[in-house]
Amino acid sequence: MNNIIELRNVNKFYNLGSEKLHVLKSISFNVENGEFISILGPSGSGKSTLMNIIGCMDNLDDGSYILDDKDISTSNDDDLALIRNEKIGFIFQKYHLIPKYSVIQNVMMPLLIRGVSREVSREKALDKLKLVGLEDRIKHKPNELSGGQQQRVAIARALVSSPKVLLADEPTGALDSETGKEVLALFKELNNQGNTIIMITHDKNVASYSDRTISIIDGNIVL
Repeated sequence: MNNIIELRNVNKFYNLGSEKLHVLKSISFNVENGEFISILGPSGSGKSTLMNIIGCMDNLDDGSYILDDKDISTSNDDDLALIRNEKIGFIFQKYHLIPKYSVIQNVMMPLLIRGVSREVSREKALDKLKLVGLEDRIKHKPNELSGGQQQRVAIARALVSSPKVLLADEPTGALDSETGKEVLALFKELNNQGNTIIMITHDKNVASYSDRTISIIDGNIVL
């Protein structure tokens, strides 16, 4: 397998008044195409900052980041926005669905933003909603769905652009344990179909669903 992600000696600092806070400390690891990994750490460990860098929502200060054979370490904001739209599918703890839009409209949205026709967008959205078992809910609004169903819509939306990487931030954090297990089982199924998944979590039980866990504490990877 080839690497879809390579991080080399990544450092991130935040300015706190006159002081510099060293949030990520020489982080290095690879993610292979088709791998399912967890980034595990407690609150304040640096995992959210690392997620923001992997998701091209923040720039690193030192080191290199290769995504899909492209060095994006020095990319500007416009470049990063394009990479986010084309390469990464985001799944958040709070779903981030648009309340006034129907399920299928929510899933179509990333494609419409890219200029894909409504007909093609709808066809692809329906395909992904079938994949997550919600083809009978396409006209519902998010508030008419359970939390688990809303997260499945969010997963379909993340998949619709055929991203290189699915990046899931505490994807079961707002769900009860049984529904959380169903969503994690869906992740396993998606991974078995070839999707690369990076899951951010503070929960060892959640992390155990992945093939490999990268633990981070105080900005350092720990073995």
